[in-house]
Amino acid sequence: MDTPVSPLAPEVLERDDLRRALDEHDFAAAFTLIKKWAGLSQNKIATACHLTPGKVSNIIAGQHQITSIAVIRRIADGLGIPGALLGLAPRPWERRTPPPTQLPTEDRQPSEEVPWRPDATVGQADHLTRSDLVMNRRAATRALSAAAITGAALLDTLEGWLQPASADSRLRRRGRLAERDLDALEATARAFRTWDHQYGGGVRRKAILGQLSEVAAALEEHQSTPIERRLYGVMAQLAGSAATMAWDSGLQRRAQDYYRVALRSAHAAGDTLFGANVLAGMARQMLYADHPQDALELVRLAQDGARTTAGPRLRAMLHTREAWAYAAMGRHAAFKRASTQAEEALSSAGPDEEPYWIHYFDTAELAGVTGGRLLDLARTDPHQHAPAAAQEIRTALDQRGPEASRSHALDWIGLAECAFLLGDVTGAAETTVHAVSAAAHTQSGRVRHQLALLYPYTVGRDVPGPLREARDQIRDLLAN
Repeated sequence: MDTPVSPLAPEVLERDDLRRALDEHDFAAAFTLIKKWAGLSQNKIATACHLTPGKVSNIIAGQHQITSIAVIRRIADGLGIPGALLGLAPRPWERRTPPPTQLPTEDRQPSEEVPWRPDATVGQADHLTRSDLVMNRRAATRALSAAAITGAALLDTLEGWLQPASADSRLRRRGRLAERDLDALEATARAFRTWDHQYGGGVRRKAILGQLSEVAAALEEHQSTPIERRLYGVMAQLAGSAATMAWDSGLQRRAQDYYRVALRSAHAAGDTLFGANVLAGMARQMLYADHPQDALELVRLAQDGARTTAGPRLRAMLHTREAWAYAAMGRHAAFKRASTQAEEALSSAGPDEEPYWIHYFDTAELAGVTGGRLLDLARTDPHQHAPAAAQEIRTALDQRGPEASRSHALDWIGLAECAFLLGDVTGAAETTVHAVSAAAHTQSGRVRHQLALLYPYTVGRDVPGPLREARDQIRDLLAN
């Protein structure tokens, strides 16, 4: 067979909604999506697949289902759809297709010398923001494909965290920032962080990068020592928010780059508390990427750096990251121990004793995180862990409202999965509807990812009507 000239662009074939439809052999949905995103008419689809236009029309209308393997093969070959997407062996033309050109590697980052030099930190921030602010579509695609760094390649670059910074001996012109300028910058960094916590997603990422670039430029000048230290603190917070937003947008490597800038900036500011918080964020990214050992190393690095300065909320949060890693590694006893340590630490927290950025970590957050980890365990042993997971997640939902929209949506998604694992189809349908509604109020990529993991539970010919409606809503939401 000749290699087909596929009318489907790679970005169409990579769409999650199309891949799900193909995996389920839902050709009504698949042809509809191909019409929408590839711009193909029904006649062109029919010609490519050796079907009549009337047959394609009936398929899209749901009046005809394709069950013949021979027809499915014709669709794969006619539209250039890889066999794996349809549950087929690789098609003959796939084996003759030359391998794709290797993507260019990420720009080389400044060296991670030890001890860390503040001027190198400023250089990293300037390099990243400049490249991101002028990123074109091709560069954005390349950034999306860049995987997160793991293992020694990641951990060895962070050794400077536990050592004093080297002196900044650059010759710089005199800066003119005043206290009131720093007050405004700190308020801006706080506003961005609050917005990200509430809504998630990367909608305001470019605005943060612009502000981060301005702060880096100010640090190229010689400010007074108190002003410079506060500037590094602002840069740490802006870079931390940029990292979270990059991660929420699927830019895994970029997120790590900004996390490193945030950590080095906190180090230059002498802010061990926020530095530990940055390392906790890096650990969470590793946990989502299924690298629990790396996550545990990052948490221990955070605990070592803030051992004498961390307050109860920060200690509790770090213990939950530790517990998460243990759960992912199947170490149930260690998970329970770390979870208990988190509860004990949080029990001594006062209302305003710690920095504003850790105030979100309260009993609701602890319940939500613990419920999520019990849900991880429930996927392999639902009867033992799913009831406890559901109880913790309900506690989180009761104690925090939809104003924390990303966490609120993740709670509902987790509660729906608990119901599925326990075989409670009626409860699953009800909670899935709530989950979809909550997810619609956030742009978070993490929420979309968790919703995609919930989707397979809704697939099947025997599911009740409300669940079929929820499945369609999930598909529509993931398509946008």
